Amino acid sequence: MFEAPVSSSWCEIHCDRISRNLELTLKLIPDGVHFCAVMKADAYGHGIGRVVPLLMRQGVSRIGITSNAEARAVRDAGFSGRLIRLRAATPQEMAAATVDRVEEQIGSLWAAKQLRQIIGSGVQMPRVHLALNADGMSRDGLEISTRAGQEDCRDIIDEVGPNVVGICTHFPTNEPAPLRQSSELFKQQVAWICADSDLRRSDLLVHAGSTLTLLSGEPVETDMYRCGAILYGILNPELGFRPTMELKSRVVHLGDYPKGSTVGYDRDSCLDRDLRLACISIGYAAGYSLIAQDRGAVLIRGKRVPVLGKVSMNSIVADVTEIRDVQVGDEAIMFGGNGPEAIGPDTAVTQFGTILPDLFSDWGMRNPRTYR
Repeated sequence: MFEAPVSSSWCEIHCDRISRNLELTLKLIPDGVHFCAVMKADAYGHGIGRVVPLLMRQGVSRIGITSNAEARAVRDAGFSGRLIRLRAATPQEMAAATVDRVEEQIGSLWAAKQLRQIIGSGVQMPRVHLALNADGMSRDGLEISTRAGQEDCRDIIDEVGPNVVGICTHFPTNEPAPLRQSSELFKQQVAWICADSDLRRSDLLVHAGSTLTLLSGEPVETDMYRCGAILYGILNPELGFRPTMELKSRVVHLGDYPKGSTVGYDRDSCLDRDLRLACISIGYAAGYSLIAQDRGAVLIRGKRVPVLGKVSMNSIVADVTEIRDVQVGDEAIMFGGNGPEAIGPDTAVTQFGTILPDLFSDWGMRNPRTYR
């Protein structure tokens, strides 16, 4: 009889929290403005196949992706609405994504010409979003503040104009003053394009703005917000948003070690008194970063305890001296939990030295996922 393998570590996904966070998000979207749910990195590590049905239940009709694999996963989950790629793509990616009706982002004349070649091969031309830099990321948007960029813009519209359904940009910062500046420049550039071409503003989806833009309080002019992080409770708990992922493992060994014992590789940690130590079956291979040395903590039986020594590939060591009833097999929580000692976003960001979207996508794509 087949038995599923027992996981050393896993991510626990709270579907009810995703739904609640989405409900709160939609209430923040201004009237007349569209919402695009960003599903990149397999829905920030949560699993596209499980998240998309939650979006559909609340009427989300626009989803943003980056890769073809994400596009196919969204379609396989039953989504039939608009699917918009949020980065530049190779010609091969664009050609292969036509079957999933992906709307492509074009930010160079070369890309526009490649797209025309796709048409020549008998593939139906996808919808196009003209990507502008607009004092932005200098990543994959067209810079039209220069004469050369303006000429390229005209040529792009000559190449793919009938299929241009949107104009977009990505703001590099959401601090009030620079955000206002970028937003105004984007507005001016869109107006110039419409005045200099046959494109009509009323026919276009002009969009910019992420989760941070939406929460900035700045009145940015956009036809659509593209948000991912907000769905997973990464920000603004005071508004009711709750983290949707927990990272868990188990105690696999308990031992009593005398004062003077060293812990982990290179003897970086030395015990200044007798301690009871627990070995926990998670390490950097599962996304518990090396950087957490000397500042990591885990939650066992509702009590937060420190991690000692260097993080190994598949294990960490925690001081459980103060947890008298700890046992092998006990659940160890690296992120999440309930009660006053729960390990929340601020603690995780501090001990791992990075942002929560990075942690969620890393943990969720490295570990098995269970859904509640």
